[in-house]
Amino acid sequence: MNNFGQMIERGHERICFHHDADTGLRAIIAIHSTKLGSALGGTRRWHYATEEEAIFDVLRLSEGMSYKAACANLPMGGAKSVILLPKSGVPTTEAEARAMGRFIDTFSGEYIAAEDVGIDTQFVDWMATETNHVMGGETISSGGDPSPFTARGTFNGMKACLRHRGDEPTFEGLTVAVQGLGHVGMGLCRILHAAGAKLVVADINDACVCEAVELFGAERVPVNAILQVPCDILAPCALGAMIGPEQVKRLQAPIVCGGANNILVDPERDAAALHAKGVLYAPDFVVNAGGLIWLAGLWLGMGREELDARNDAIEHTTLEILEESRSFPSTHHAAIAVAQRRFVEGPTSERETAHAG
Repeated sequence: MNNFGQMIERGHERICFHHDADTGLRAIIAIHSTKLGSALGGTRRWHYATEEEAIFDVLRLSEGMSYKAACANLPMGGAKSVILLPKSGVPTTEAEARAMGRFIDTFSGEYIAAEDVGIDTQFVDWMATETNHVMGGETISSGGDPSPFTARGTFNGMKACLRHRGDEPTFEGLTVAVQGLGHVGMGLCRILHAAGAKLVVADINDACVCEAVELFGAERVPVNAILQVPCDILAPCALGAMIGPEQVKRLQAPIVCGGANNILVDPERDAAALHAKGVLYAPDFVVNAGGLIWLAGLWLGMGREELDARNDAIEHTTLEILEESRSFPSTHHAAIAVAQRRFVEGPTSERETAHAG
């Protein structure tokens, strides 16, 4: 399918390409929806094998951000940007970040950038020297690293999964397999360990695995084995597209609930396959919304009490979607239906009150 075909099928508003001759920056910004407000989404800095892979990634990620914002009851739209690296491991530079900031600024606030894979708070602050439309820095922009709030929201989603299955939302004696020990995965491990869960972990970075073993008494397994580990909850927290038909067949977890974006290779197909197998899948764009809630909430002027309440409301929202999924082919289909309903209705104070309770 050509690029216009993908845009039309996914419902995107804009996709823009940019090249900065001075720095060599090649970047794409995709805006999926501004129906509910300005579109917020992270900037991913990555080496893609082909340009087509980068376009596919930015389109699916930006679409997910629209659904994430809608399900989180935020008056924000969804977008994403990617910086295409010529090879893996190219170090960041202030010049590159500033060039990206200038690109972002051409959207005049329709797109608000934030941190994603491959950049950090320093990179965000460098971008912020060229535009006011970024969140997640520590000196020039604000918000800092949102990953602790993403981890907390994912934990709240896990509690909803347990409730939906008729269990108490306690983690003593449960085994949780965490794939990926970046900021979100490690933060989730910290929360789960404090709640009494036994952890099984895997990551391509051995230092992170050693840290989890030392801090949390986690059991380490090879990266290629983590998705097949017998456990009570599988938490994918690495890059997306990790669970397809073959992985579904081999899963030994009754619940899949993780902090990664786009966990499923083909969400409609694979969510239905998980449902048919009896595996409860918590839609990723619902449970991993904590980081978005934090940055978008700060952008909108919310205080800490309201931000915490909205993160805690992820449990209620997830449970609502899981209950509604009885009338749909899968939990993913139910979550999309809820998001699309909110595109029409818009966020309401009544819903905020209900979710906070």
